[in-house]
Amino acid sequence: MKDNTYTVLLFYKYTDIRNPEEIKIQQKQLCEKLNLKGRIIIATEGINGTLEGTTKNTEKYIASMNKSVLFKNVTYKKSPGTGNAFPKLKIRVRPEIVTAGMRELNPNSITGKYITSEKLHEWFEEKREFYIVDMRNDYEYASGYFEGFIPSGIKNFFDLKNILPTLSHLKGKTIVTVCTGGVRCEKASGFLVENGFKDVYQLKDGIHTYMEKYPGEHFKGKLYVFDNRITIGINTQVVGSCMHCNTPCDSYVNCEYDMCHLHYICCNKCLDKELNLAFCKSECKEKYISTQALRHKPLSSNP
Repeated sequence: MKDNTYTVLLFYKYTDIRNPEEIKIQQKQLCEKLNLKGRIIIATEGINGTLEGTTKNTEKYIASMNKSVLFKNVTYKKSPGTGNAFPKLKIRVRPEIVTAGMRELNPNSITGKYITSEKLHEWFEEKREFYIVDMRNDYEYASGYFEGFIPSGIKNFFDLKNILPTLSHLKGKTIVTVCTGGVRCEKASGFLVENGFKDVYQLKDGIHTYMEKYPGEHFKGKLYVFDNRITIGINTQVVGSCMHCNTPCDSYVNCEYDMCHLHYICCNKCLDKELNLAFCKSECKEKYISTQALRHKPLSSNP
């Protein structure tokens, strides 16, 4: 019987990998054998991946990984797929599995304390004093966030080294760092601990796991994901708003101007009426039109 259901896997593990190129070859062979698509990043510090395939084949992938000394005990976050979450398979070897520009920051040596989804939910219900610091990029929490969260100010995870002034008032407080699946918080929480923050936690297995266990409780809206689904969440309220008119919306677009490509929330009514494209501001539309005119300008013939 044909398996018509698809599953998306989200996973990571910080572990010492001495031969990333060899692991890349092994992962490519395994994923191609199981017809999985998605992205995997491998570094000497570990592995970070998100893959989609039939539910049966994703389970085979997990079973194969569990036989590996390096990758056993990985936690896999699962969500329903579409069959089209990724256009192809990409496997890369890079200096870090999440780019912070601080290769010396090793979560296996220094990181925040883990707090489970169950315990965090308990803290919310008890109205305990703690501060959620969202370590995702700013556009990610535009569509969904924990109530009362504090934005880290990160536009790209490479900005991690610049967040200390924003969070300095929390140095003596209880902090819970959150991100999609947990991989960024391993480093972000460690960075805070390294810089003198005394009581730092990280949400174990990320917002993804919390939403699965407590849908609609203390996390509002949808979870941004890095695939063609863009956001996930069942029966969730819309908390995002169109950047142009503030209408409730959680549809993401990219500014059409090549030199901008701002990723933002925009409703259908605010797409450009003339071109039916997205522009974050009028200047981008003007530059786009000028660029298109130059591209399609006929070559002058020599007399």
